[in-house]
Amino acid sequence: MNLLWEIGLQAIEIMTLLFGMLGMTLALLLLFAPRVAQSVSGVLNRSVDVDKKLGLLDRDIRTEKAIYGHPILMGSGLVAGSVFALFFFLCRFDAAKFAQVFFGSHNHVFYGEIIFQTVDWIGKIGCLFGLLTGLGLIIAPRRMRSLEQKMNVRYETRSWIEKYQRPIYSLDTLFFRYPILFGLLVGSISSVLIVISIINLLR
Repeated sequence: MNLLWEIGLQAIEIMTLLFGMLGMTLALLLLFAPRVAQSVSGVLNRSVDVDKKLGLLDRDIRTEKAIYGHPILMGSGLVAGSVFALFFFLCRFDAAKFAQVFFGSHNHVFYGEIIFQTVDWIGKIGCLFGLLTGLGLIIAPRRMRSLEQKMNVRYETRSWIEKYQRPIYSLDTLFFRYPILFGLLVGSISSVLIVISIINLLR
């Protein structure tokens, strides 16, 4: 796992170096050839229609017949799975051991323990919720169905999507109105990223 961790860190450092080089290229264009930068920006500006992409997520998935048609079977399966998973989280799950396996180095074990402790608590809460839901399906399926119908709420997201679909011209205008200022700013940030990534890669 240490090898996987090192490969992941090197990939992040290489991506940081690439972003730094792209930022430095943009900074040099803003400083010495702002018209070229503006033409490149016009070429790269694209409009993406997200209605067709999100249409796949706007479909109703009917599960009522399968769940409420066999409430005892579904509830028993949910209770059995929740009890098994809860037993694992209570008796077998050790955040410290998992952190040592996946993170290896002592420098990162502390952060790994935090991550796996969070997974532990989320898993326990999910198991308890699944256990209660399964018992509700076995004991009172009609009550569970009425609760589900009350919780089924539709949210209109078209206004949010339309807001993000509007092109923002003010950002390009601001960049190309003060090309020297933003060129120096982007160049400074890119220089720091390049230096940090090269130092980490050569270390």
